[in-house]
Amino acid sequence: MRPTVIFVIAFTCTVVYVAFCIWVSRPWRDELELAIGPVMSWVIPAMLAYIPGVVIGFMVFTLLISRYREPPFEPPLGTWPDGEWPPVTILIAAWNEEGAIASTLERIADLSYDGPIEVVLADNNSTDRTAELAAAAAKRLELDYRRVFEVEPGKHRALNTAFESVTTPLVVTVDADTYLQREALTYLVARVAGRPQGQHVCACAGALVAENPNTNVVTRMQQWDYRLGINGVKRMQASYNSALVAQGAFSAYWADDLRAVGGWPDAIGEDIVLTWTLMDSRGVVQYEPVALGFTVVPERLSQLMHQRSRWARGMFEGLGRRPPRTQPRVLAKFVTGIDYLVPFLDIGIIFFWVPGVILFVFGYPLIFGWWSMLLLPITLAIFGLLRRWQEQHVFRRLDIHPEADRRGFMGYLFAYQVLTSLASLRGYAQHLLGTGRRWK
Repeated sequence: MRPTVIFVIAFTCTVVYVAFCIWVSRPWRDELELAIGPVMSWVIPAMLAYIPGVVIGFMVFTLLISRYREPPFEPPLGTWPDGEWPPVTILIAAWNEEGAIASTLERIADLSYDGPIEVVLADNNSTDRTAELAAAAAKRLELDYRRVFEVEPGKHRALNTAFESVTTPLVVTVDADTYLQREALTYLVARVAGRPQGQHVCACAGALVAENPNTNVVTRMQQWDYRLGINGVKRMQASYNSALVAQGAFSAYWADDLRAVGGWPDAIGEDIVLTWTLMDSRGVVQYEPVALGFTVVPERLSQLMHQRSRWARGMFEGLGRRPPRTQPRVLAKFVTGIDYLVPFLDIGIIFFWVPGVILFVFGYPLIFGWWSMLLLPITLAIFGLLRRWQEQHVFRRLDIHPEADRRGFMGYLFAYQVLTSLASLRGYAQHLLGTGRRWK
């Protein structure tokens, strides 16, 4: 089905579902009104049920309707010779990555992509052995490799300086601690070279899963976020040709489109702002769930909280610099506009759901009551569908067999969202207060 048809069906189902939630929750609102007044009797259900119902319901209905189609694996037509795959430059932004850079280059050397690959290390003034180890690995692996040095701090500066020397039609960014699956680049290029509904794809995000999922409870929870949450949201967005983040960890861009928008912007969420700018003026942005990269996720809770605060600030930057109303396509306006609701989800979790659970434990089931237990089987059903889809369409196709991790899943189910919502609220506050920024 065309994206507009999918949207109409998913939007209609979401409206019906939320209307049902409002109707069935009337006794709850009546109890709240008697206890804390008429205003909060609507605010609390809106934060805990109605707004999440819009965001999650729209995603679920979209994914139930959409169908994944594998991209064609014939060499696309372009300025390169017919019958050949386009040349690609892989940009690796790095700052003190001596522990990961050699492994990253080894995975690139093992890619099954049939076109020429150039590798450029965008070295942002590393003070360790990153440059030395990268050069040695590239020589050993016989890669077409060069290093571009940028002394001024900032990931966007390192990428833009390295991009000045790029001559290939396609650019792929890979983080220095992201390890590509052997077929990942082929899937990614095939998707970015497509023309869904005759539209130009200016960028395409690859899929990420955790490289170090079993290190500790922090990484165990994150692996489920990448597999279920992030993957599900990106698939929904791509159904409308509006993937909102072509993340720097693994994404493809047409070089001409990057030049047209001036490259990577000076922003803490440079990949978010870049993606929205490209959608605004250059074409649609896609997501390829089978183009798989394994990224090293934070192992300490403080690192995770900082990362998610940075992502939240990046989302606010995107909303400020490229508001949804500026998007030329109606579906892109709607998909980007959903981000306006995300802060309300975080506020609801921290200021209403957590206190509600505490009150429930002490015998006051006003905010969180026995009716709330109905959310558990619904949540498990949604997660089950997302997990089954990825196992069937991604892991089975690539012959990957992730370990079962019930402990990590339980942490993800009951604690992870609270932690990331706290981090997001901190990120929103940092953005509003204009506090300093740093890469890591």
